[in-house]
Amino acid sequence: MERFIGRYAPHLYAVLRIVAGLMFAMHGTQKLFGWPGETEPAAQALFQFAGVVELVTGLLIAIGLFTGLAAFIASGQMAVAYFWKHAPEGFWPIVNQGELAALYCFVFLFMAAHGSGIWSVDDARRGSAARPAL
Repeated sequence: MERFIGRYAPHLYAVLRIVAGLMFAMHGTQKLFGWPGETEPAAQALFQFAGVVELVTGLLIAIGLFTGLAAFIASGQMAVAYFWKHAPEGFWPIVNQGELAALYCFVFLFMAAHGSGIWSVDDARRGSAARPAL
């Protein structure tokens, strides 16, 4: 299986980056605008700030612009969210409902280390001369 799917690793990473970034950005739009869904926008300044961070870093990650920095900031925000909001409710993420924050934290930490990859603004700015064709 590794031989078959392994050759698509750069493409699958790009899809992961785009989907995770857009999903994270939607957490920001929920906090700021109450969309998607029928929720009220956040009233507290701290949650509004979190919404701005989620929207901006999510979009930057999705398009692959300054991905390392944006993912590092998003990872840190999710670590803070986990320990501030979820960990006091219990040790295990499945019990304290913090599994999404923990997963985002580690996915974004990996992206911060890995960079933007293909199909990204960063990659286009670097140029594609060094990349082999499919």
